[in-house]
Amino acid sequence: MPYDKGCHTVFHHRYHLVWITKYRFKVLRGTIRERIREIIWQVCDELGVTIINGVLSSDHVHMFVSIPPHHAVSNVMRKVKGRSSRKIQMEYPELRKRYWGRHFWARGYFCSTSGLVTDDIILQYIDKHAPKPTDVSR
Repeated sequence: MPYDKGCHTVFHHRYHLVWITKYRFKVLRGTIRERIREIIWQVCDELGVTIINGVLSSDHVHMFVSIPPHHAVSNVMRKVKGRSSRKIQMEYPELRKRYWGRHFWARGYFCSTSGLVTDDIILQYIDKHAPKPTDVSR
């Protein structure tokens, strides 16, 4: 089990995160899907979050990530969902008809740490949902 290192810390924080589009509309396709992927990568890079694996389905996102101890999961999710929602609605005005309240993502998210459920089980679960196994990962 490889550990991550910060300036004064050594840690192994792994989280399985899942969130859905509002009303579960299947809009994560084509150029929107690619743009969402880029925005998520940008936000994670800025925060120092490592994306181990991930998948964008047509109506939800699965990510297996390593989040440094100085970031709360809730703050990471707030920034990822907030920035991606804002940018995607600015760049794709046709989404305004569907998402009239300016909310692209549904409220909340699912979060689980690896522990009793091992990293391998989470990775297998994500791979099962993937049309392409490396959809969100580089």
